[in-house]
Amino acid sequence: MPTPTSESLLSQAEAICQQRSVRLTPQRLEVLRLMTLQPGAISAYDLLDLLRVSEPQAKPPTIYRALDFLLEQGFIHRVESTNSYVVCHHFQEPMHTSVMLICDRCGGVTEQQADGAEEILQRVARNSRFSLRHSVIEAHGLCSGCEKVEACDDREHCAHDHQLSSGKKRGR
Repeated sequence: MPTPTSESLLSQAEAICQQRSVRLTPQRLEVLRLMTLQPGAISAYDLLDLLRVSEPQAKPPTIYRALDFLLEQGFIHRVESTNSYVVCHHFQEPMHTSVMLICDRCGGVTEQQADGAEEILQRVARNSRFSLRHSVIEAHGLCSGCEKVEACDDREHCAHDHQLSSGKKRGR
């Protein structure tokens, strides 16, 4: 399934909020828009820096209130292990189980649906007399680009960047 565009995700969010009779304020919409433009996960404070371009008065509670709303509506996921947030590309399936594939080298986060894992989690929950509402699985490893860099044997003559960036990783 192709990844939805920023515009289509924002339109879906607006329609869903209207159906649910919840208020997608211009500020919440702007936070979601900024998130749709990210290549992966982003921290709340990095998102706040982006929001301050259009809203210089924005403070941490501003961003956290917007993130809480977007989480409640299922428009974003919190990546617990990196304390960051990523856009959900499956708005139309609010009860889906997501797998967050987190690259330990570049910090990139990719959401995939966990086909098959849902049934296993439901069975485990049922056997524990637990009512499962939402689940996210986080898996750490290397993305394909970083895997190629790590596997490179000719560090002197290749075009790969073998330096880990000294700056922040995405989502941290």
